[in-house]
Amino acid sequence: MFYQYNGTKYLLNLIDTPGHVDFSYEVSRSLAACQGTLLLVDASQGIQAQTVANFFLAFEQGITVVPVINKIDLPAAQPDRAIQQIESTFELDGSNILKISAKTGLNVDRVLPTVIENIPPPDGDVNKPLRALLFDSWYDTYVGVVCLMAVVDGKLQKGDKLLSAHSQIRYDVTEVGIMHPEQTSTGYLHAGQVGYVICGMKVASEAYIGDTFHHVKAPVQPFPGFEPAKPMVFSGIFPIDTNDFNKLDESITKLTINDASVSVQKESRFGEDDSNDGNNEYHRKDILVTYNDGTVKTIRNPADFPDPHEISTSVLSVSEPMVLGTIILPDQYMGPVMDLCGVRRGEQLEYTYIDETRVIAKYILPLGEIVKDFHDELKGRSSGYARRWFKQNLFNSFDYEDMGYREADIVKMNVLINHKPVDALAAILHRSQAELVGRDWARKLRDIIPKQLFEVAIQTAIGNKIIARETISALRKNVTAKCYGGDVTRKMKLLNKQKEGKKKLKMIGNVELPQKAFYDFLSKDKGKSK
Repeated sequence: MFYQYNGTKYLLNLIDTPGHVDFSYEVSRSLAACQGTLLLVDASQGIQAQTVANFFLAFEQGITVVPVINKIDLPAAQPDRAIQQIESTFELDGSNILKISAKTGLNVDRVLPTVIENIPPPDGDVNKPLRALLFDSWYDTYVGVVCLMAVVDGKLQKGDKLLSAHSQIRYDVTEVGIMHPEQTSTGYLHAGQVGYVICGMKVASEAYIGDTFHHVKAPVQPFPGFEPAKPMVFSGIFPIDTNDFNKLDESITKLTINDASVSVQKESRFGEDDSNDGNNEYHRKDILVTYNDGTVKTIRNPADFPDPHEISTSVLSVSEPMVLGTIILPDQYMGPVMDLCGVRRGEQLEYTYIDETRVIAKYILPLGEIVKDFHDELKGRSSGYARRWFKQNLFNSFDYEDMGYREADIVKMNVLINHKPVDALAAILHRSQAELVGRDWARKLRDIIPKQLFEVAIQTAIGNKIIARETISALRKNVTAKCYGGDVTRKMKLLNKQKEGKKKLKMIGNVELPQKAFYDFLSKDKGKSK
């Protein structure tokens, strides 16, 4: 947008970024394209967990932060309390913080002047070779992928030949311009400007957020901090009817053409330990196995996990992904929440009051514990307080960020039906949880698997060690129903014949798990043990 202030015309590019943790990487790349950021704080709720995370994203990149208090028109607004939280948490000067109401328009006219006065202009050099940062994209049916780029150095114009520093794919620029607010062709962009570029990119998956673009014959140093975006929300999708696999595959392919944020990996088995998550969002991020010879193997599937003998003889260490979790909530709920984090193998790093009643707690937690019902339990243990926040803004009371890997005692748990392993139900767990989960799973399967004409043994095991067992008794058919009186030896003959037949069935019989049993087991509600 163009904005007139004190007799000078300014060209401003404003990016609205989501606050949720799923988009933290996209937020960091958008910040890399900016010189400053507005930190918007709700006057009625104060600082939230993702507010803290996003502030430090900007702080680490050396970007100017301009805090703004919004919604001061609400009856429950406490702007002075929000300013106090900003001062104590971020150590910013609260004397000049703007207090606005976007609903009524109060003091909104002071926001852009504050931006111009406090945020420095771009310092790029138009005479240097082109160096442009891709920070957003979308798919257009007629022209393909439209890229949003920030030109840091040099000049980009129609007809230029670009090269992606990450993929090394060449593109020809067919249209370039600014968003004013829709696409307005200008023919060129120079250092310091942000605009859209159409370069014949056909698939959205080629537009890597954070990638550096330059002229084909003028290579430059790529922008630091780039890495392919990592999935944050996982979902296992499978059709009810196996004949619909091809239709599902075609539909997902169409989705990925238009959305670069979706990555797909085909699996021939059910996912890992997603029986405890009703939304099927559980997926333990890759486990790393380091062998004695220095080889590192990525484990994404329980079937690939080394057996106990291999672990004892060839494996140096097994590591799981960790996250830094930030929780903000009233101090009266800290006891139950600390207990929850302890049960989930959390390590407390910080416990600080941000005002008279609210605390901020930071924990190092395994990622596998976070994505497995953690949010539901957090809401339950805070007596619905977190639930109200969740409805207004996703996960306001909890946020997390990647903390790399840490060595852990990880094991593979097998499920055996009549002493035969069921690969689709194998799971990777921490050893401390294996017995509890194993007993729970055995009880669930006992209630789900239909009775057979022979006894069915359900076992969970780690290697050769059985940790839980449940038994489904044989289905008894009344073979003496047609015997009315007569010699008792006739009834005994029929019963003994049935008994011998069941022994034979038990020796050669296989338990067939119906598809409905898998659905019931994966369902949080239906899979609960009685």
